[in-house]
Amino acid sequence: MTSIGIFLVKNGQMKIDYMRLWIFLLIMVFAQPFAQAKNLGDSLLIQEGIASFYGKRFHLRKTSNGEIFHMDSLTAAHKTLPFGTVLKVTRIETRGTVYVRVNDRLPRYSRRMIDLSRAAATQLDMIHDGISRVKLEVIEPEVIEELIEYFGDDPPPTMRLRPVAKAINLYKPLPNLFFAPQLTFINSPL
Repeated sequence: MTSIGIFLVKNGQMKIDYMRLWIFLLIMVFAQPFAQAKNLGDSLLIQEGIASFYGKRFHLRKTSNGEIFHMDSLTAAHKTLPFGTVLKVTRIETRGTVYVRVNDRLPRYSRRMIDLSRAAATQLDMIHDGISRVKLEVIEPEVIEELIEYFGDDPPPTMRLRPVAKAINLYKPLPNLFFAPQLTFINSPL
């Protein structure tokens, strides 16, 4: 038998096992969308670095954008990202994630990439560690276009900002009748 199990050898003759061939083909067809989804997630990554958190000392003080900081809110301080940017912060060691909104500034000379509120740090389980390696992603591809426009020709050197190509979806799912997945072909103007 070969490594993928499509051919069976019997008495020196090779025969095709059609059941295994169909299973192999189905796996290959359904694995493709998952691979494409992974590529889209990677394209939304904008930065990797060290995160820390701040809490009690800054609680109920004004942030850089004028809001009052609450250590129990899901907010963050970043050196350069525009206020109001929503980020998905993923701790690299544990793969825990949290969504935060940028509402404060870090000093430009800081070695940290982002400062998280105490609530966000708690969700990432980094309270006892104090600092952790994280990656920052935006939620939607349109946000990357906005960031490219915001920074213009001078983006921060540690930030990865590339336009995201939008996928062409040729299939439109039908309503889920009898719980059977069905696809229909959309006529493309191409």
